[in-house]
Amino acid sequence: MSEDLDSLMARLEAQEEQLIFRTFDTETSWRLGVHLIEAARARNLPVVISIRRNGQRLFHAALKGASTDNDAWVDRKAAVVDHFGHSSYLVGTRFLADGQDFDTSSRLDPYRFAAHGGAFPILIRGVGAVGTVCVSGLTAIEDHAFVVEELEKFLRADGQLA
Repeated sequence: MSEDLDSLMARLEAQEEQLIFRTFDTETSWRLGVHLIEAARARNLPVVISIRRNGQRLFHAALKGASTDNDAWVDRKAAVVDHFGHSSYLVGTRFLADGQDFDTSSRLDPYRFAAHGGAFPILIRGVGAVGTVCVSGLTAIEDHAFVVEELEKFLRADGQLA
């Protein structure tokens, strides 16, 4: 395993340890979704944004330039988070670090699962993963970075992050 992948995995794991909600309900989902939409619009990003809790889609929006392909990517990346309980980028990186290709080594249907950046678990302190927040429309790394950056801003502004 290369040092680069070690460092990346450590950073991705640290993000999941930090970005944790105290509570998460439909109102929180709406506020988070609007926050993400406003941030994406400010940058003129052609993305789809989806938030789910326990399999229920609570928020979904597509901005100018996004396509139906992005909707499919959101579903596939969220399925990885639901299955593994970790961000889609972390899961894909772990497979790479083990010298494996997620699409073949996971033994999961690649038409239903995509371990690419952009889906992040909604984690509640003392509970664990209860859903996903997902973005699609940029590169995998950019999708992940956007979700993490804006999730941190949201949690901080909401008083849920020290």
